[in-house]
Amino acid sequence: MSMRGGAAPRAVFVPPTRWALWRQGPRVITYYLVSETLAVVLTLRPSPIEVDRRTVAILGVLLALGVLQSETGRRVERIRRRVASTPHINMTSVWTFAGVLLLPPPLLAVLVTGLYLHLAMRSWYRLQRVPASRTVSNAAIILLSCYAAQGVLRLAGLDDVRSAMTHGWAGTFAVAAAGVTFFVVNALLVLPARREIGRTPEALFGTWADNGLEVATLCLGALNALAVATLPGLVVLVLPPLLLLHRTVLVRQLEVAAHRDDKTGLYNTSGWHALAERTLAGAARQRGTFGLLMLDLDHFKQVNDTHGHLAGDAVLRAVAEAIIAAVRGRGDAVGRFGGEEFVVLLPGIAHQDIAPVAERIRRAISALTVPVGQLKVTGLSVSIGIAAYPTAGTVLQRLLDAADTALYHAKATGRNKVVHVADLV
Repeated sequence: MSMRGGAAPRAVFVPPTRWALWRQGPRVITYYLVSETLAVVLTLRPSPIEVDRRTVAILGVLLALGVLQSETGRRVERIRRRVASTPHINMTSVWTFAGVLLLPPPLLAVLVTGLYLHLAMRSWYRLQRVPASRTVSNAAIILLSCYAAQGVLRLAGLDDVRSAMTHGWAGTFAVAAAGVTFFVVNALLVLPARREIGRTPEALFGTWADNGLEVATLCLGALNALAVATLPGLVVLVLPPLLLLHRTVLVRQLEVAAHRDDKTGLYNTSGWHALAERTLAGAARQRGTFGLLMLDLDHFKQVNDTHGHLAGDAVLRAVAEAIIAAVRGRGDAVGRFGGEEFVVLLPGIAHQDIAPVAERIRRAISALTVPVGQLKVTGLSVSIGIAAYPTAGTVLQRLLDAADTALYHAKATGRNKVVHVADLV
């Protein structure tokens, strides 16, 4: 942020009445305040671990390395934030979980606060999706997750990783249980803090890759703590693999983003086509079947003309979520072909089971109520065309043409209906 004359203070110091917090809605505001208050109360409670020079030195090492890792990966972190379509998972668990195993609550709070303050000031300050209230809430949630993990250690009769080392396998299981607790509590505490809660497991908790990243950082955090407790100099060895992991995750996110539609998070045309071609090749080798649905929202132009394009975008996102919720599971692929047209791939489905899935989608969209500011968009409907492999064709374009023919027939004969191309023969 450039500093010119008196403009900078106004950009940095926002009056409390204009905080982004107050635009979040009563539920989110209440949750923010309650969780942050609870984090403060738990921080001030008495701790069985004494604060001495050694623990202060450990705090300094973890905080310094966390800041160093954040600085060296700052550009990568910003890009990951921008391209993420699911809940964002950063790398702070490497340091915060080590703090769980080494620090008393007051110093653990200093560690979490320092790490998130640095992230906010250096990595996220240009991103409009990360207001200060969100950063404070995220830090409070991480701190509560840390305290829950420490609670597991206390139940096992352990103060820190050094005492766990004297208990053999019992200590190992206690540390593992603390890591699992951190993971689960953090995943659950994040949900109420969101303004819009997703309807699918992926939207709620992230992808398998996202959660695998969190597990990996927790494992590195445990190894960090063990290194500090035994040979402190070895803790710096975590930085090279951590930075490499950070960049590897970015590459994967960029690959996924290149095949995703910006507005809905569904597959875009190229991404869906690539997946459909692989599915077709597999079905040809194994003599299998799959279904293909072409969907078009009825009278969508009226939504844009009446409520504006932002409302239209909200409707598209709601429709995308409704389709995902109505299909069978992770194997089914939903794409957006542009405008108000969607396509669904149903691998390995029997021909007689395709129409019920399509009908379920149609009913789900008809039941939608989409809030747009102070108004609500209702009365949506969709026309759907069905084609099945191999009866409707053995190449992808032939199947798409067949489904599109059925879709056109549904539009021409009253809309808000499902038509199978086989019924037109």
